[in-house]
Amino acid sequence: MSRIAVRAAVAVLLLMPATACTGQPEPRTDAASGAVATPAYALPPRPVRPGETRITAAPVQDGDTRFQVIGLQKGLSGFFASHAEWQARGQYVVVRIVADNPGRTNSRFDAKRQRLLTSDGTAHPVDAFAQATKRQPDAFLLGAGVRVEMDLWFDIPEEASVTAVRLYGDPPLGYTRTDGATVPLR
Repeated sequence: MSRIAVRAAVAVLLLMPATACTGQPEPRTDAASGAVATPAYALPPRPVRPGETRITAAPVQDGDTRFQVIGLQKGLSGFFASHAEWQARGQYVVVRIVADNPGRTNSRFDAKRQRLLTSDGTAHPVDAFAQATKRQPDAFLLGAGVRVEMDLWFDIPEEASVTAVRLYGDPPLGYTRTDGATVPLR
């Protein structure tokens, strides 16, 4: 290769934008708002489970945990598990959630703190027996940047009408409790 060709190639490389060499995509701009769009994971959609209603509520945050409610089943008279069949005292209501830790440290998730709200103003706790039988976790550390999808099982009176779920995250450093974040389920 001649000296002139080498110099021309070096000149072209020097004039290329730096982002072309970083491996990072150039930010995209939204045509309507002019805002820079953040790259997002392209996760394939999954079908809603049989008997479940898809919930499209916006994510909420309580303490160090972000939640999104994605599904609801109500009016279940009982359930089958891998080793048991069990009838509800009233009706089982199952709330499918995604718990997400957007922080840089572990946060603790405790299923026993979560509450299902009904139209009479009652806040119902998770049913520990159903939760254990359906192999859903009680409490666990949610690592930094980790997302967990799970069910919360509630046994409420048969005539009760579900209105919302109140979700409790891990209190931030220096706090002993949080107020919870309420997600409507109607």
